[in-house]
Parts: sequence; C-alpha cells; structure tokens
Amino acid sequence: MNGMSRIRILSFAVAASVAAMLCLSTGASSAAPFNQGPKTCQECHKSEVDVWKDTKHAKSFKTVHKTDKAKAILKAIGAKSMKKEATCGLCHYTAVQKDADSKAKPKAGPSCESCHGASSEWLDIHNDYGGKSVKRDDETPEHKAQRKEQAAAAGMIWPSNLYDVASNCMSCHGLANPDLDGETLSAMLAGEHPLKPDFELVRYSQGVVRHRFYPPDVNTNQEMTPAELARMFVIGQAAKLVSATEAASKSDNATYQAAQQKRRDGATQALSGVAEAAAFLADPTHANGRALAQAIGDKDLSASVGGLLPESSSYK
Repeated sequence: MNGMSRIRILSFAVAASVAAMLCLSTGASSAAPFNQGPKTCQECHKSEVDVWKDTKHAKSFKTVHKTDKAKAILKAIGAKSMKKEATCGLCHYTAVQKDADSKAKPKAGPSCESCHGASSEWLDIHNDYGGKSVKRDDETPEHKAQRKEQAAAAGMIWPSNLYDVASNCMSCHGLANPDLDGETLSAMLAGEHPLKPDFELVRYSQGVVRHRFYPPDVNTNQEMTPAELARMFVIGQAAKLVSATEAASKSDNATYQAAQQKRRDGATQALSGVAEAAAFLADPTHANGRALAQAIGDKDLSASVGGLLPESSSYK
C-alpha cells in the first residue's frame, strides 16, 4: 500500500470504532461515521477486493462462528451468537449500515473499512477528482493533495498513514481493542481465545493479504523493496509498543499481562537499534508513533533492522 508507508493504522481501534475516534468533523453531518461495506470499494478497487476475497479475513465470515473454539468462547462470556455479540463484532466483522439511522448489521469479515476507517463521511471526497466530468488520470496535483487532506480529516486512513493502519492491526491481533472491557477479556481468555503476542506487521501483511496495485503497473500486485519492508517493520513495532503499553491497564489477568509484556519487550528490543526511534522509546504514544513515521520518511533502515525482518517464506 504505497510502500505500505501508511498505516494508520488508528489509535485502529480497529474498524469503525477507531475511525470514529480519529474522524474530524467536516460539517457535512453530526452523525457518527458508519461502514458501508466492501462492495462500496469494489467498483474502483476490484483487484484489491479480489485479493481480500481470498483471505481468512473474508472467508471467516461464513466459518468462524461455526467452530468449536468459537462456541467455547461464546459460552465463556455468556453469549450465544458471534454475529449478534458486540464484543465479537469489534474485530471479527464489518457491520454495515444503509444510512445513519439504520441498524448496523455484520455483512463481512474484517474488510476495507477495518483498516481505512468507516467510509460514510469520506467516500464522496475520496471519489471526487475535481468534478463529475474529471477522471482520476486527469486530476491536478493540487486537487489530489487537497482531496487526500480532506478525506483524511473526514476519517479516511490512507495507505500512506502506515502508523495508524498498523495500530488497527495491533488492536485486534494483540487483543487490545479500546472497546474491549477487562472483565469480558478475562472470560475470553478463560475460554481459550487466542492472543498472539508475536504478531508482526510485515509477516502478516505481505503474504496473502498484500494488495499493492500502483502505477505504473496497476495490474501487478507489487512486492515491497527491502527499504520499504524495513520501514514497515519499524512502524509496526512502534504501533505494537503503544498498543501493548495501553492494553496493560485493561486487565490484571496474568495471561494477558504476560502477553502484553512480551509484546512490549519484543518491540522495545526491535527498535533499540534504530536511531530515529530514540525519542519514541522514551515516550511511546500514538502521537510520537506518528512523529516517528514522519521522521523516517523514505529512509532506508535496512542496516538497522534488516536482520530482524521475517523471511518471505514465513509470510502468512
């Protein structure tokens, strides 16, 4: 995703809840932004959506609730249906609305808006290249810059905002969603809900999930360069450290505390050899994580973290 220099990943929590937190008012509506579903993106991003359809994120919508593991976790938290349980919906589903007044219903697994933010407020901005008759290829550089800025202000997390994209990933893959309460969390762990402290952004984003269709070759799902992978690794570790630090106060469950400590220790060690990360390590916050991503820019950090990057054969 644009060198995956984006991620925004959000402070994302994941999905609509995260996008709502970061969304700035455009004056167009006072209602909270809502998801419109992956079909909304498909017309212009068919290649990306086709990749998504072949991932566990997409396929899980029809299968995850049927497993014995899911049923055991539901029983542990006193619920009966994954698709009706708000806690499960935080990470496992994309809940879609037709409009601001309709009820949100799970229509897909984790999808486009889980990473890029609920689209109701930013989609029209994103799709406007300078007027109804102006095609994307004819958009002026000035209008493109303005469009990107306004869409971001309305809640869109661009691929270039890699820190916030990574934060969205970490909120679910670290069992650290801000809206997940400690009591429910402990019950989930008692039901053996998985907690993956070793989740690493490069390994999990550059395998079957990768969708990088960029000019000049928009028909090829492009692989990252070593420099791009190194930058993604560093920004992902920063997002992990902030996620784990914040999550530690969520529950005193021993298993959870040990996992979050492992996440913190791993991220701290990974960033210790990166000179640009010194200020961030002294105060690991979302604001400083974004500042780190900006400070890195297009630098090649391969010499600092190259030996820590996962082998492509291990990509998920």
